[in-house]
Amino acid sequence: MDIIIIEKLHEILHNSKGKAESILNKSFIDPFIYIEKVIPNLDNRKPIYREDWINQFYQGDNLAVMKRLLEKGYGEKIDLIYIDPPFLTKSRFKGRILINNGNKEDVIEYFAYDDIWENGLQSYLEMLCIRLYLMKELLSQQGTIYIHLDYRTVHYVKVLMDQIFGEENFLNEIIWAYKSGGVSQKYYSRKHDTILVYTKGKDYIFNPQKEKSYNRGFKPYRFKGVKEYEDGLGWYTLVNLKDVWQIDMVGRTSKERVGYDTQKPEKLLERIILTSSKEDSIVADFFAGSGTTGVVAERLNRNWIMADVGTLSSTTINKRLIANKALPYYIYKAYENHDKSGKLFLKEIEIKNNKEGIQELHIELDRYELDLNRVPIKDKYKNMLREKLTNDSLSLLDFIGIDINYNGNTPCLKWQYYRNNDGLSINSYINLTTKHIKNGQKIFIRYVDIFGHSNSNLYEIIKERVVLCQDN
Repeated sequence: MDIIIIEKLHEILHNSKGKAESILNKSFIDPFIYIEKVIPNLDNRKPIYREDWINQFYQGDNLAVMKRLLEKGYGEKIDLIYIDPPFLTKSRFKGRILINNGNKEDVIEYFAYDDIWENGLQSYLEMLCIRLYLMKELLSQQGTIYIHLDYRTVHYVKVLMDQIFGEENFLNEIIWAYKSGGVSQKYYSRKHDTILVYTKGKDYIFNPQKEKSYNRGFKPYRFKGVKEYEDGLGWYTLVNLKDVWQIDMVGRTSKERVGYDTQKPEKLLERIILTSSKEDSIVADFFAGSGTTGVVAERLNRNWIMADVGTLSSTTINKRLIANKALPYYIYKAYENHDKSGKLFLKEIEIKNNKEGIQELHIELDRYELDLNRVPIKDKYKNMLREKLTNDSLSLLDFIGIDINYNGNTPCLKWQYYRNNDGLSINSYINLTTKHIKNGQKIFIRYVDIFGHSNSNLYEIIKERVVLCQDN
């Protein structure tokens, strides 16, 4: 099998380059016609904006995303690309949802995405190779790309990268070593991933990061001119990072954990971003997964672009960014995701004055209806959900975003409410304080359920009454 694939690498490169050129030369029709702007609720504080930039998340095929970026002038503008593509595990990955069931919590599993390729390794490499050609077009002259893989494909991708980016631009092979469950009696336990690092040219951004290097016997050397430090283990010096990184995975009890199977630790991305970008650089991740790249990039004052085709990824990233009080960002989709599976009903939505005489919008949620025939779960979970739909249907809502001044174009979701593992349901009473409520004003409510089904309702204020004018 290995010999066959090796013989096909030239064909894979040739075909992928041709397909990439075809994409680049093809006339551009923007597929991302639906846009939402999210302004995370910063405890009623005025949000901070960066001049001339708003971060971007795309839900869709990353080929279409990269074509759009190139058409919009992002060619050679991205200083750092990190990707964590599928590993060719030949596995189906599941989403896991916690549901309150009386005094205990139940778990519902559903299909999220698969890592199965029709023609195995060859089709996997073709998929990745086309995308790497487009990433090269986006990477700046001082840019660096990191490709996160494991033992299954890294050696083949190394050969492809040598051809696409040039052997002379190979910078490092980083070994990320970690502890995790699972051992084998038949082979050495596999406890590391490999990250290939390539630059666009010789003038690349590189900010050396430091790590601890413990002295022999953990005792002080007392060498002249060498600064030494001491911690609980003993004496050490600070040296430039080596190419083997010992960083813990995101464990089950970690505060970082967001319930996404392939989530990568923030410390890993922090090293990469600090080393290979500078403040105000654009950092991109086209297999965004749980969104760690964007979360860390923003914390380090970088601009970010993320993309992922998965619904689970989209809902995870959106809630994670809001929880981290991110700067405003755009969500781009190829279509407004109304699949008719679920529908939210309100008990009332009315205008009131509070004690200070300030107008408030009072929203009381009534129920959520969901067509279980459209939910890809096993029958054993459906009885549980039928009971929930009867007795506590609102607990199946995952996210609500509200724009109370909808202009008919891009919804601006300034108010967000979502469920997390600390609170497994959204409050059915929502009060919004607003300075001006006027006749004809439209209120847009986006809602997403625990399975990622997305829909919206549109209301209009007519003579101080709120009237439903559109639901989907």
